[in-house]
Amino acid sequence: MVLFPVLLMLFALGMERVENRLRKLLEPDEEVQQYLDNASNAEVKELTKLGLPAAVARVRKRRSRADDLDVARAS
Repeated sequence: MVLFPVLLMLFALGMERVENRLRKLLEPDEEVQQYLDNASNAEVKELTKLGLPAAVARVRKRRSRADDLDVARAS
C-alpha cells in the first residue's frame, strides 16, 4: 500500500523525461519551419499528398531553376 504512491511518482517523473525527449525530437527544423512559413496553398497540398521530404525536394529544384534563370538573365 505504501509503495503505490512512490511507484506512481517515479512513473510520472519517468514519463515527463520521455515527453521532454519526444518534444525535442518533434520540433521542426529551421528549414522545415521556413518552408511552412513561405508555402503557398498549392505547396501545402503537395506536402499533404507527397510528404515533407518530396515536397521540400521539389521546392529546392524550383529554387535552383529560378536561381539558374536569374544568373542567365544577368549575363
